[in-house]
Amino acid sequence: MIMSQQLAVGIDIGGTNTVFGIVDRRGNILSDGKMSTKSHDNVEDFLTELHGHLSILIDQAGGTENIRGIGVGAPNGNFYTGNIEYAPNLTWRGIVPLANLLEQRFGLPTVLTNDANAAAIGEMTYGAARGMKDFIMITLGTGVGSGIVANGQLIYGHDGFAGELGHCIVQPGGRLHPGTGMRGSLESYASATGVCNTAKEFLTTRPDAESTLRQYALEDITSKMIYEAAMKNDPLAKEVYEYTGKILGEALANFVMFSSPEAIILFGGLTKAGDLLMKPVRVHMENNVLPIFQNKVKLLFSELKESDAAILGASALAWEMKD
Repeated sequence: MIMSQQLAVGIDIGGTNTVFGIVDRRGNILSDGKMSTKSHDNVEDFLTELHGHLSILIDQAGGTENIRGIGVGAPNGNFYTGNIEYAPNLTWRGIVPLANLLEQRFGLPTVLTNDANAAAIGEMTYGAARGMKDFIMITLGTGVGSGIVANGQLIYGHDGFAGELGHCIVQPGGRLHPGTGMRGSLESYASATGVCNTAKEFLTTRPDAESTLRQYALEDITSKMIYEAAMKNDPLAKEVYEYTGKILGEALANFVMFSSPEAIILFGGLTKAGDLLMKPVRVHMENNVLPIFQNKVKLLFSELKESDAAILGASALAWEMKD
């Protein structure tokens, strides 16, 4: 059965691990694997190990003649050049011509973009954005990533790096982002890291506020602890989500007025907070858009299984290749 299918390879390169798999057009992952990224200080060693793992999966799928191409999601991946450029969380410094290196190893056409853009294409191909031509994908994890689709096309900008909505300044002069040195960016507030920092600020600046979170040392507090406290009606933990939802909702209002999307699709660990986060997000988004935009934009959660999304998003790039 597999032999007659047209298949794609999806590779998602993270700072810690790399996942990869063979995917069919319906979004079924037929085989997959995982390896360490950070254990390889040089990209050639990384590619040698990846080639060893992936070649086995390709052979099991009937060989390269059944593979349309390879799609790669990677930090600071440039769609136009196929390069990873100055990725802060990878050990390979400077500019790495990854798409070209993969094509040489596998003899397959390869396309690369950043991980959030890959997630957007994955959602459009297999998930909640099927049939949509205008939407924004926001990934809420350790950081905040985004991919913008307008008129059915992912927006790459003139240099391949458009769509860094997580680094837009939403609180001028606000919280320092240690990775960029910028102050007040969305990622500093609306990521899992941001939620933790908000809780720590509230606990520090409001010594009289009661909270079960006070039983933990500040440095030990995690977003999971804050969520569990909020679910037990801890007032300070609930206020953390209200505050986060306000900042995210106001930011989304700006994004709506910029590209008038049909939907904003949210993905990542922070979405597990559900209504704790989404109710204030919706209220503050709607309160901060012009009447012509009100009650028009759907706020949706991703339909992709979190454990599969990285491979699916990357593989979806291969279907976008021109023949």
